[in-house]
Amino acid sequence: MNTLRTIASLLYPDVMSLDVTGPLQVFASANVERQRQGLGPVYCLKILGDAPGPIVTSAGFRLHADEAWCDTPAGMLDTLLIPGGAGVEAQCQHTALLNWLRDSQPTIRRLGSVCSGALILAAVGLLNGRRATTHWADVGALACHDNVIVEGDRLHTYDPSGKDGYPDVFTSAGVTAGIDLALALVEADLGRPMALLVARRLVMFLRRPGGQTQFSACLSPDPSHTPRLAMLLDWIPAHLSETLTLERLAEQAHMTPRTLSRLFIREVGMGPGRYIEQLRVETARALLHDAQASISTVARLCGFGHPENLRRTFQKHLAVSPQAYMARFGS
Repeated sequence: MNTLRTIASLLYPDVMSLDVTGPLQVFASANVERQRQGLGPVYCLKILGDAPGPIVTSAGFRLHADEAWCDTPAGMLDTLLIPGGAGVEAQCQHTALLNWLRDSQPTIRRLGSVCSGALILAAVGLLNGRRATTHWADVGALACHDNVIVEGDRLHTYDPSGKDGYPDVFTSAGVTAGIDLALALVEADLGRPMALLVARRLVMFLRRPGGQTQFSACLSPDPSHTPRLAMLLDWIPAHLSETLTLERLAEQAHMTPRTLSRLFIREVGMGPGRYIEQLRVETARALLHDAQASISTVARLCGFGHPENLRRTFQKHLAVSPQAYMARFGS
């Protein structure tokens, strides 16, 4: 591969620094891994601002723009990423930037957003009729754009095949999901083995599928205003190996099944069945990662029963088998 692909990130005042540096580091690490193999670099990285020079991020420190976006020929950009951050609202009113993005999009091979950067793409009109995601806290703002199909629990909407997403304009969820997106882009460019090498170098799990939820069952909102539900959520992890039907949970919480289902959806954001399935997957991942038990034992301890049930659920949530996960990431 002789031609360098230019990967650029927008930079503006009060940007979320990790939205810029996280994805760019993935591409930089791909260059390093190729160098280790005696190969040349693939990516040329640039940061674009209103003008060249330092720009203060939301963290208070400065990042340096290499050149002005208005002076950058769009046809020279392979991929442009639009980060989010506290300054995104001002950029949504930045007429010159919006016009440049609108005019440039047809000649940029891939245009994507990280976190609330999706709001900038929506302001341009580039998400009209498309499925899009963003940081969970900004889903409501994105949904104000009537022509955008908001899928707020996705990690990203990139899919080079076009079957489950969009290969030219796409979005990703909050902060670290931008790294998942960048890994998906590297995989599309250089293949899964290279993306796996980069993920290992960055001590990451490769690869969370774009359709995987950005929420963690273990990080669900604390329903402290409903003590009986809070007690049930504390009780469930110690009983994952048991049969946890809706009726069993309702009996434990001293509620009717219908009331319990409504409470889960209102206060946890999902139904009891989905919550328990995600909690079982996360617990199984932790056990496999630490090599604390065999796959059959993990299946039993986490309530999957047979290892085949664990395999199917892993494929559904993580797009990888328990055996492959343990081989790659087990201690």
